[in-house]
Amino acid sequence: MRHLPALLLAASLLSPAAARGEGPAAPAPAQGAQARPALEVTIDRSKVDIKGRQIEVKLSRAASKVRIKVLGQSGAVLAEEEKPFGGAAAGTPLVVTWSPASDETVARIEVYGHDTEGYWAGIAILPWNVSIPHEEVQFETNSDVIRAPEVPKLEASLKRISEVAERARELGKITLFIVGHTDTVGSAEHNLALSRRRARSIAAWFKGRGLKLPVAYEGLGESSPIVKTADQVDEPRNRRVDYILSIEPPKLPSGEASWKSL
Repeated sequence: MRHLPALLLAASLLSPAAARGEGPAAPAPAQGAQARPALEVTIDRSKVDIKGRQIEVKLSRAASKVRIKVLGQSGAVLAEEEKPFGGAAAGTPLVVTWSPASDETVARIEVYGHDTEGYWAGIAILPWNVSIPHEEVQFETNSDVIRAPEVPKLEASLKRISEVAERARELGKITLFIVGHTDTVGSAEHNLALSRRRARSIAAWFKGRGLKLPVAYEGLGESSPIVKTADQVDEPRNRRVDYILSIEPPKLPSGEASWKSL
């Protein structure tokens, strides 16, 4: 099983809440007065640390407190925390941690920010993703064509992907994200294009075999090796493709990389 770097997997998990609210109800503004902007709660995707059990929140007004509820895949409440912030200025990073009741995988975190005037607003993040173990497809040199002997590997992967997605379907809209990688043989530009073509080829194969999930793909070339090597080194472990089921797009390295839909 090959994994994306932790930063790519764990730090890209923000999802809008199914419901948002603000309370108590505000009185109607006086005639001619401008309506008060709604209280907003925002979360930086890169500051969601599931492993470290920590989240960073910002409010658009002075903050009284932040409440969070952490739920597992079974729907069980793993933790509920409330932290006061004593009127911290709007935009101040507000860090909240939690101690879970079990090691169950976190499926949803509800976040409620309260301002100093008694108003609140809430959002939820859905930090669910699964890296699918699989046997790597072997391509011929400089090729993105899937050869007949490699098809059983993809068939086995498709079965696993479908089973995992079916078990988690109630969590939200799940997408399959496919990321291609290469070793350092050849130029960086060539390897980037090759990894992208191979990721797309696998994505198209899955869709062509009836996968109902949305599929997105991207190639990172030689930029994210599992084994660091010098240039022009033939390292089979770096020639790989990652399959990730996730509700939110995993974060890609800055630059020109971006998810592409099939």
